[in-house]
Amino acid sequence: MPQFSSAGIAIDYQVHGEGAPILLIHGFGSSGKINWIDTGWVETLSGAGYQPITFDNRGHGASRKLYDAQLYFAHEMAKDALRLLHHLGIKRAPVMGYSMGARIAAYLMLQNPEAVTCAVWGGMGLNLISGLEDSEEIISALTAESLEQVTGRTGRQFRIFADHNKADRAALAACMVNSREPMREADVRRIAAPVLVAVGSEDDMAGSADALAALLPQGEPFTIARRDHMRATGDKTFKAAALDFLARHAAE
Repeated sequence: MPQFSSAGIAIDYQVHGEGAPILLIHGFGSSGKINWIDTGWVETLSGAGYQPITFDNRGHGASRKLYDAQLYFAHEMAKDALRLLHHLGIKRAPVMGYSMGARIAAYLMLQNPEAVTCAVWGGMGLNLISGLEDSEEIISALTAESLEQVTGRTGRQFRIFADHNKADRAALAACMVNSREPMREADVRRIAAPVLVAVGSEDDMAGSADALAALLPQGEPFTIARRDHMRATGDKTFKAAALDFLARHAAE
């Protein structure tokens, strides 16, 4: 995969095929490959005429690992996404993010509204504003000596996911401290571009899609039936809803 320097931080990225570009931002503990290629999103979007652009967030995948929690605020990680668009000569494009990636996409839209035509936020509902209360549990799980020492359900989920992906757990622990940076309700209301807010019906981490969409000037909620936070990512109904949304708004 090629790399570029985002203010001195090496970021791995990949451009898939040809067509209208769409930037994909993965979730916490994941990578461009795991979140978007392995789940079939790149194939789906390519088949619909788009050019998916995937990258590994700082601290993830093949991008540079950082161990200072101050470098992982979501509004800072959004600058990596913007710099990648600039690096590729893309002035304006639709953006799609899942979970932490949706939070990053939200800050990208808030800080640089001219760069984003529309967005799909998956796995992120009203907790964009309220934040999440299990960060300490996840940090403890990531820094524990072994999985056997992790007892909390959420902590075990993230530890197993990190171990399966052979992630740098120390970098992820640093990322968890500030990457869940809440966005003020007033700032959410300022995001004028169309947004599809998609959350699994069994997702107990994201918060309400309907409540978040109601705050957005052009928010559309979508419930991913019978899916929790982890299993909603590659859901076929989610893909169909996203393609329909993009067909209506991506060229705006």
